[in-house]
Formats: sequence, C-alpha cells, structure tokens
Amino acid sequence: MRLRWPRRVFAQVLSVQLLITTGVTALTAGLFLRPLGAQLDEQAEHRALAIAQATAAQPGIAHAVLAGRPDPDGPVQAAAERIRLATEASYVVVVDTRGIRYSHTTPGQIGRHVSTDPGPALTGHEWTGIENGTLGRSARGKVPLRDTEGAIVGAVSVGIAYDDVRDVLLHALPGLLTYAGAALGAGALAAFALSWRLRKRTHGIELSEISALLDEREAILHGIREGVVALDRRGRVRLVNDEAQRLLGLGPDAIGRPLDAVLPPGRTADVLTGRVSGTDLLTVRDGRVLVANRMGTADGGAVATLRDRTELEQLGRELDGTRGLTEALRAQDHEHANRLHTIVGLLELGLYEEAVDFVAEVTGAHRATAEQVTERVHEPLVSALLVGKSAVAAERGVALRVSGGTRLPGRVVDPRDLVTVLGNLVDNALDAAGGHRAEAFVEVDVRVTGATVVMSVADNGPGVPAAARELVFADGWSTKEAAPNRPRGLGLSLVRRLAERYGGSARVGERDGGGAVFTVELPEALHPQAGPPGAVRSLEGVNR
Repeated sequence: MRLRWPRRVFAQVLSVQLLITTGVTALTAGLFLRPLGAQLDEQAEHRALAIAQATAAQPGIAHAVLAGRPDPDGPVQAAAERIRLATEASYVVVVDTRGIRYSHTTPGQIGRHVSTDPGPALTGHEWTGIENGTLGRSARGKVPLRDTEGAIVGAVSVGIAYDDVRDVLLHALPGLLTYAGAALGAGALAAFALSWRLRKRTHGIELSEISALLDEREAILHGIREGVVALDRRGRVRLVNDEAQRLLGLGPDAIGRPLDAVLPPGRTADVLTGRVSGTDLLTVRDGRVLVANRMGTADGGAVATLRDRTELEQLGRELDGTRGLTEALRAQDHEHANRLHTIVGLLELGLYEEAVDFVAEVTGAHRATAEQVTERVHEPLVSALLVGKSAVAAERGVALRVSGGTRLPGRVVDPRDLVTVLGNLVDNALDAAGGHRAEAFVEVDVRVTGATVVMSVADNGPGVPAAARELVFADGWSTKEAAPNRPRGLGLSLVRRLAERYGGSARVGERDGGGAVFTVELPEALHPQAGPPGAVRSLEGVNR
C-alpha cells in the first residue's frame, strides 16, 4: 500500500520534524559509537603492549630462551602462564629470533612457528594492532625480548580477546540507546508543539492554499490603485506596492531600508511613520495631494495606505474658480440691479440729465477698473482673475487694489500656475481682511525681474504670528474650520510646492501698519524673449 504524504501544513511539518529528529538521533548515536569502538580498541592494544613490556622485563625469560629448547613444562611457559592469569590476558607468547614459540595457552602449539609476523618486534620496534591468530581475533601488543646486554633474543606477544572489547561496547550500548531514545522523545514533543502552534497560526490550511493566498495577495497589492506601505517595528520598509512607488517616488531598493532614509523630511514621512496621528491625513508629495491612513500591526509594525486625490483637488480648485466667477457675476448682477433701479427712479422723476450723468459715471468707473488691471497685467488669465476677485471683494466689503508698480508681460510660460498661486493668496487675504475692520483692503503686487515673477499679496487683517509663519505652509494646517467633505489647509501648501518646483520660494511676513504680506518668487516663469511690439493681449469681452 502506497503511503500518501499529508496535505495539511500541521501534519507535514510534524512528519518532517519527526523524520529529521529520528535521523539526527541515529546519526548522533552512530557518530558516538564509532569513536567509542576505536577508543576501546586502542585501550585494549595499549593494555596488551603494557603486559608485553612487563613480560619482556622479567630477567629470567631472556636467559631461559637462550639456554633451553621450547618445552611445555619449561620456565618460559610457566612464567608466561603466571603473567597471563594475573593480567587476564588472552595469551602471552614468547618466541625466539626464528619465530618459534616458547609459550602458548595451548601447550601443543609450543615449538611451532607463530601464525603472525613477529618481524617488527624482532627488528627492535614495539607494535600494536588487531590481528587474527590461532586463538581468533585479538588486540595485540608485541615488544622485542632483550638479554642483559641489550641484544634481541626473541619477542613477546600479548593478546586481548576481541570478544572482550565487543562485550564492553555492548554493555555501554543500552545506556547510550536510553539517552538517544530520551532525546528522540524530547525532539518529537518539541516537533509536535511547534506543529500545533503552526496549525493555530495557519488555521489548518494546506500548503497549496498558502501559495494561492500569497499569489492573490501579490496580485491585489500590485493591482489596486491605492498605495500600500508596510513597515516593521523598527520603521523599515517591508513592502511597497507599485502605486505607492509611483506616489512616493520610491524604487525597488526601498525594501529593507528605514522609511526616513528613502523619504525626505516632511509631513509625508511624519504621517507614514506615525509621528503625526489621525485618519484621512492630507499630505503633498511632489505636487500630488495624498490622503494617508495608518494602522498598527500585532508585531509592532504598521501598514499605511495612500490615496491620490490630486485630480479631485484640481477639480475642486476649478470648482472654486467657477464659484468665484459665479459670485463675481452675482455681485455684478446685484450692483447692476441697484444701478438700474436708480436710473429708473431718476427717469420717473424726470431728472433726465442726472440719469445721463449717472450712467456715464458708472460706465466709466467700471471700465476704468478693468482698464487699470489690463494695462498692468498683460496675461489674460491673470488679469481676468484679478477683475473677478475685485467683484468678489467688493461684495464682501473688502477693497482689492492693484499696486501702481504691478507689471506682468504676456509671455508667461504657464499662466495656470500663476492663477493657482495668485488665486490662493488672494482668497486667504480676503478671508483674513474681511470682517476685521471697516476699511479692509487687499493689495496685489506683481513684478518681474528678468525671467522671475515676484507676487506679493498684502492685507490689513490680524496678521500671522511669528511662531506660525512656517506652519501656514504645512499640509492640512489651517486656522479656519473645514467644511464637511472639503478639507482646508492645502492652498498655501500647494503654493509653496509649486514655488519650489520652479526653484523659488514662498514666505510670509508682517505688513507695515499691521496685517500680513505673502511673497512668492517663481524663477524662469517667463519666456526669455518678449513678443513683437503691439502683441499685448487684451481682456476684451472679459466682463461681457
């Protein structure tokens, strides 16, 4: 019957652990028994050699070998047997230089030639080893037999029966197997405990299911349109999907590195590392508006998600522009209605000349305001913005002024960037100045130095405290309460990021006489060559 490999992770791990534990235990026992056997052989050989040395040192044995013939009842046999019985050796054999035995455990072997080579001992060398002889396999020691003058007259060979060595080894084997069995049992229990814990952590699923889940996770992580960044408890990046790489500008080498090492200091790094807490936190990264959420994991790490709402924010800005235009039209409609009522009243009273003068005055003032802007600002989008904002400001009781030094030629590289910057600055200034004093005003100054555009917007509102002059440019920071589903604190952050993208700067200071003044520098915002004379674009039709 063919054995089937278990499919559950728990059973597979347990089986593998048991096989490994059994194999390691058997290997350890074998590695222990092998040197133990060699050690016992060596001890037996040394013991045989010591007995042989003691026998050869007997003063009468060498003399008896020289004086007499091999005799089972001779002095050599008697001395050898006495030593053998005293030392419990297997045999003690004395031979002459020809290899003829003078002693042996079996008297019938005396006078015969030895079965093993006595050459090393007869040449003056001591020898130990394992050999087979007439008495079987034994551990042997052989030494030369010398007379009183040191001349070699024979050799002494002593053997320890190899069965005795094996008996010692077999006697030690039960204890060794007991320890090996205990180690195997402990290993099996440890393997079972590990497998049981693994079963709880994997919920008893199969390996194929784990592989499928991993493939699905990879597909989901790299397929969703939200950025995902996973951090370990030390703040190192464990995972970053394709969308997060795109939104944060990270590369594949970010894995394993601290997040602070792959992201520049700023709000984005603070939000992702948890130094700033909250939900749906707004941050700006390389001109993109991101919404970040962070959740901790059980191992002390965290998973952060990022949503790109740049397009939504752009639509919001366009909607703000449309709303501003609507408010401007509404303000103009309200103003025109009042003026028409005045004209109708003058006509009904028969004051025709006064009505004509009033119409001429109103028409001239309105035209003067538009002409004042278009004469100084030759970029239609920017001048249209200022004209529209002036109507909104008038509706809110704030005077919008354009400084006499304002000059902007019609060779702007990207007018939309100037509209974004100037629109945000004017909106913030109107919010700050409106309602704070009776003569509230906002003054706009746009100047050009070479190819650099410098825009300043000042107001006579409460101003910005020195401690908050950097915070006002931070993502999500605002002194005003946000409307539902419409976060605040992004306008000035986008202004600074746009200025930095041009290589310029955005700063805020204190206005002389009270209030705040915001200054933005945009290097290389103008084309280097001016257009031909008379190429100034007008705002004809802006106020139709």
